[in-house]
This record gives sequence, structure tokens and C-alpha cells, in this order.
Amino acid sequence: MTPTMNAAVERVPKPWGHEMIFARTRKYVGKILVIEKGHRLSLQLHRRKHESLLVLRGRLKLRLGSNTRTVGPGTAFTIPPRTIHRFEALKGRVTLIEVSTPELWDVVRLQDDYGRRGK
Repeated sequence: MTPTMNAAVERVPKPWGHEMIFARTRKYVGKILVIEKGHRLSLQLHRRKHESLLVLRGRLKLRLGSNTRTVGPGTAFTIPPRTIHRFEALKGRVTLIEVSTPELWDVVRLQDDYGRRGK
């Protein structure tokens, strides 16, 4: 594989904010997630996808399994497959960096504020 610079960054609008996919290979995906104040992602799980995230900016209400806590910049966490999770920006915009396995299609929505269906 040839090294590249200035690879295209894909901006993906979401009802809660947006994602910026900056790396996509057969082995991993790198994304920046921006969650707008007062919004949250689906209560969800992934059957195969494994994620590692780092909070860059803001304070995030984080649900992992049956535990919920508020975390801030510098907090890193991992979400193994089949872990129920949700991210929420309570008091301001939140920016996260995510590195995951490449199964972006692998989302099982259990609850969704925007009427999107589970898979």
C-alpha cells in the first residue's frame, strides 16, 4: 500500500451532529464524532464492531452496559461487541475520536430519539 497525504475526509451528517471519517481500510476505521448540545446517539449495540474512543472536547454522558457516568476530555474507553451503549451531549457540543473495526453497517438500535429503526 502506498502512503497517501490529503486523503479525502468524508463528512456524514447525523441527526445528533456529524461524523468525519478520516481513515477507512479493510482492518480499521477512524472517525471524529461531533454531538451537538442536547442530542444523543441511539441506545445501541454492535454484533461484531469493536470500538475505542477518546473524548477530545466537552462533557459526555456515557452509558456502557448498565453503568452511566459523565466523562470529559482525556477520557478513553473501549466498547467490545454486544455492549449496550449510548453517548449524550448534555451541556454543550462533544467531540470524540473513534477507532474501530470496519463494520460501519453493524448497528442494532434499541432506542432512537430520531425514529430510526434497528437492524
